[in-house]
Amino acid sequence: MASKVYFTDMHATMRANIQKKLEILMKKTGFEKIDFSEKFVAVKLHFGEPGNLAYLRANYAKTVCDYIKRLGGKPFVTDCNTLYVGGRKNGLDHLESAYTNGYNPFATGVHTIIADGIKGLEERLVPVKNGEYVKEAKIGSAIMDADIIVSLNHFKGHELTGFGGALKNLGMGCGSRAGKMEMHSAGKPVVNQKLCIGCGKCRNICAHDAPAIKNGKASIDHQKCVGCGRCIAVCPKDAVTPSFDEANDILNCKIAEYAQAVVQDRPNFHINIVIDVSPFCDCHAENDIPIVPDVGMFASFDPVALDMACADAVNKQPAISGSILEKHGHAHHDHFKDVSPETNWISALEHAQKIGLGTMKYDLVRI
Repeated sequence: MASKVYFTDMHATMRANIQKKLEILMKKTGFEKIDFSEKFVAVKLHFGEPGNLAYLRANYAKTVCDYIKRLGGKPFVTDCNTLYVGGRKNGLDHLESAYTNGYNPFATGVHTIIADGIKGLEERLVPVKNGEYVKEAKIGSAIMDADIIVSLNHFKGHELTGFGGALKNLGMGCGSRAGKMEMHSAGKPVVNQKLCIGCGKCRNICAHDAPAIKNGKASIDHQKCVGCGRCIAVCPKDAVTPSFDEANDILNCKIAEYAQAVVQDRPNFHINIVIDVSPFCDCHAENDIPIVPDVGMFASFDPVALDMACADAVNKQPAISGSILEKHGHAHHDHFKDVSPETNWISALEHAQKIGLGTMKYDLVRI
């Protein structure tokens, strides 16, 4: 059966501004059917890498969190640390970046929690229902402590997955550092010898005696390494890095399975804001101009149907003049593939449907 996806555009009036329209959208979708009373609610979003201005404003999060509080819930906004070097690679830098970008208690009315802790090591092993590539997903502890999951997603392009929406925010976004490495990499961490100072912190944290220091430089024995990623977290020079060698289709399947681990067995609700559709991820410290005009806001209890509806809606839009999409042309008749030809975004949705996370069939209800 098709899932219902609700939609409203970005036109505002004196009677209903954008935040009010978001609240109406949530109500029409059935948000109040969830029992929020005294429940901890993780509002999962992307705080935006410093330097990027395409990420969602904190005003959207405040609207969602205020609504949850009125229904008796205890919301918090959250994300997990990144695998790569940047402004969100550890809990303290991540908090500073979040606050700078508006995700602070004064703007959102709730606390900001980095779900996998200071070093990205606070995780829960979660069995994945019907998992083919991942048997136990490594999810940030605070996300698994929540009773209810609400994903608030900036829908945009992505250079590895085609686009980033609900599945990407839930799957990759909720993975701990080790979880992110599991999704991105078929192999094990490697050491950049030029950056390594031979401090031994990687060796000290490893439970499997994989790192060794020789001639003042570290190396990792992949026969011993289990791929947990803890050495990446503690390296003071960011010399230890993942291999980033997983095929994009398998990466998409792993993201779907991680998303399954996050939402299974508890209430969940999902919102995609399809504006500022930048060609690449908000993890970049910069953003290019959008590839299509703003579309609107979508909501559903089914993250698979939601992403499918948004992908279809974006592909119906004209290319913005001067954008990467216009420059690349329309050889694939698919905006995301035209921007990033090596990607195959449909594989994530197909696999998510296969494992029972949701359905690609949807009925669009306009509000």
